[in-house]
Amino acid sequence: MRTEGEVADPDPVPDDLPVGWKEAMEAALYGPDGFYVRPGGPGPAGHFRTSVHASPLYAGAVARLLRWVDAQLGHPPELDLVDVGAGRGELLTGVLGALPAEVAGRVRAVAVERAERPAGLDGRIRWAAEVPRGTAGLLFANEWLDNVPLDVAQDGHYVLVDREGTETRGPAVTGADRAWLERWWPGPGRAEIGRGRDEAWAGAVRSVSRGLAVAVDYAHTRDARPPYGTLTGFRAGREVAPVPDGSCDVTAHVALDACAGAGAALVSQREALALLGVSGARPPLALASADPAAYVRALARAGEAAELTARGGLGDFAWLVQPVGVAPWPG
Repeated sequence: MRTEGEVADPDPVPDDLPVGWKEAMEAALYGPDGFYVRPGGPGPAGHFRTSVHASPLYAGAVARLLRWVDAQLGHPPELDLVDVGAGRGELLTGVLGALPAEVAGRVRAVAVERAERPAGLDGRIRWAAEVPRGTAGLLFANEWLDNVPLDVAQDGHYVLVDREGTETRGPAVTGADRAWLERWWPGPGRAEIGRGRDEAWAGAVRSVSRGLAVAVDYAHTRDARPPYGTLTGFRAGREVAPVPDGSCDVTAHVALDACAGAGAALVSQREALALLGVSGARPPLALASADPAAYVRALARAGEAAELTARGGLGDFAWLVQPVGVAPWPG
């Protein structure tokens, strides 16, 4: 889901295109003045609407998940909360605000983002370019992996792309990329090679000494891979062609089943949020007579919850939940 926003002038990606999509995405999203690191811009929220931006109920649910982890760890003096792909720190700000003071006072919040720290961010939030090591708590990555660059294949050959988005046939896929395709996206046609995302997520999980690592993204599994791939672009709230010139977001759905490690659970956002107390059920009509203001507030919350859990929308996102030294969640 996307929303309105301004677009700054794009910075050209390298002139030696065509190249593979992975290299083109890296330059367009994270190169000098790339889409995600451009200073002074509106940030991701200016171009697309995620669960974080849809409702504070989402941050409240993550806060409840963090409290579950806190209990699993025995309520330690310091409790880590790491947000990977933190945007402008909106989720961490919301979670800190949703926690009881006693818990919030023990939280060490870290935003992992390649853009510069935004002005005015809560001073309790540390800003980092890389995932810190030794996290004891919750590592949460909301719509991070979909922007980890990847290569695209067509009928066993890499797809190359120039700065205008024109694609050409490249060399044959070999080595580790071919092995990944054979295991996770077999058959002819177009495929997105998620090996780099598997490695990025495995690295994030290794950074957790004890607790949970959670990745949330629009995803697909081996039994239902999209036959034409999912690579696309977004600009100012609209879906556009994925042109790797820095003018738009370039994204692709995530093969989260390939990312999953031993003991991981893969559930829909609808299921996960229900377990964390987010319900789109309408409040009882009797409340309208007893307390009209409370009824209106409850009705608004129900509407927000319905958006977060909607079929065909945010509710279809997948949560990959990886326990590290704690009980499985959901148990």
